[in-house]
Amino acid sequence: MGQSASSRLTDSPPAVVGGISAVTDYTADLPDDCLALVFQSLGSGDRKRCSLVCRRWLAVEGWSRLRLSLDARAALLDVFPAIFARFDAVSRLTLRCSRRTDSIGDEGLALVAAHCPNLASLKLRACGALTDAGMAAVARYCSGLRKLSVDSCAFGAKGVDAVLRGCPLLEELSIKRLRGLHDPSATADLIAGAASLRSVCLKDLYNAQCFAPLIAGCPNLKTLKLIRCSGDWDPLLKNMAARVPGVVEIHLERLQVTDSGLAALSVCVDLEVLRLVKTPECTDAGIAAVADRCALLRKVHIDGWRANRIGDEGLQALARRCADLQELVLIGVNPTSRTLELMASNCRSLEHLALCGSDTFGDSEVACIASKCAALKKLCIKGCPISDQGIEALAAGCPKLVKVKVKRCPGVTQECADRLAGSRNGKLAVKVEADEGSAAVQQAEGTVVFGEFGIAEDTGGGERPRLASVDRAGGAGTLSSKSRRTARKKRTGFFATRRNLVASALRRWSNGSSYSRHSHR
Repeated sequence: MGQSASSRLTDSPPAVVGGISAVTDYTADLPDDCLALVFQSLGSGDRKRCSLVCRRWLAVEGWSRLRLSLDARAALLDVFPAIFARFDAVSRLTLRCSRRTDSIGDEGLALVAAHCPNLASLKLRACGALTDAGMAAVARYCSGLRKLSVDSCAFGAKGVDAVLRGCPLLEELSIKRLRGLHDPSATADLIAGAASLRSVCLKDLYNAQCFAPLIAGCPNLKTLKLIRCSGDWDPLLKNMAARVPGVVEIHLERLQVTDSGLAALSVCVDLEVLRLVKTPECTDAGIAAVADRCALLRKVHIDGWRANRIGDEGLQALARRCADLQELVLIGVNPTSRTLELMASNCRSLEHLALCGSDTFGDSEVACIASKCAALKKLCIKGCPISDQGIEALAAGCPKLVKVKVKRCPGVTQECADRLAGSRNGKLAVKVEADEGSAAVQQAEGTVVFGEFGIAEDTGGGERPRLASVDRAGGAGTLSSKSRRTARKKRTGFFATRRNLVASALRRWSNGSSYSRHSHR
């Protein structure tokens, strides 16, 4: 009693592991680097169990671990030296804390930075005790940092500025719910550009426009995401388009942006991904302006918020000029048969199509897609007036279709879905989710997940927007407890339990075969 786990370990694996007799330790002849590759193919839980097999495995698992996630409560400061004495090669670190508990402070973050000089990625979540001084320590010790992501922290713009100035290789910057941006005087001297930055994401920020000079001064910027940030963003888009023409992906959600801003973005002729979510001042004219010059568009996601300001004119412009379109998601938009026919005829590479809450998407529109979209692989339909007749039309078309998802379409029965799946000899997965409750309840929940498209968007719970009184701050609505539970279940569904590979490897070694799986992170 009283011994630590490491002191009870043996130098080599035990003679019996999981009921498997191992008279000879075949791992003894396996180089440490190869053993590390085996560990890197395992999940976090399996790696922990491997570290308890013997002293050698403990040591190899420690120096080969590149990713580490820690509960960043204040008490963690006492065990930092022991943790980083074992995991001395960490390059990707996540520090998470709860808003209800005290997080580590500047001293703890400085200690972490000093022990991780090779840190390439740092994520900070709800570390409310950190200040600008702590971020300055990161900049001082981790000059090779390439990715910084902060969420629900309390330091301000000066802390971000310190990292930008001290980490010349920084490529990705994500700032969400940063609470220290309330002082305008503290943002006056921020760096006005970073040549290395390639991706910037700003979300739920009150004074996010203090970063506008930074965004406009990043000549190599490729991805820009602005989500629920207050202020008028048209001036930034105009300035950025003139100075940063190489942008490839734009995501604008719940922003004060108009057709003028979209027209400015049309200068970015390399644009491939455009996401417009709940921007009610954007109309067909803005979409058409982008389509006119951005012929390389591959993915377009539009949530019109049922405002009826984006419709046939803008979508037909996309269909005529963006022949390489591969993915189209329309939420709260009402395209007509003419638009869908033009889209299907001109966009021969269209593989993914999703429509949600469209009052004009019925059986004839499904039949049009079935007859003309030969490349379509995935189709999602939610809350549209379709019936079994439309679903049956898919049986004779879309030869490459592999997945169909239908939700909240009362006219579609499970029997029809089964017949469609059976017509493709098991090569087509068809999922029909029944109508859940009244329309009022559905709008109150306001949650839809198009997992096939990597989308998890609120699709307009509550009232349609009144254009004369748009919420400039872009505050997010509060979901009900039932909605949160539903979303949580959907998220956990994506994480499958990973198979324990240790016993399998031992069986192979005991049979005399060599394990040569090389998977790199």
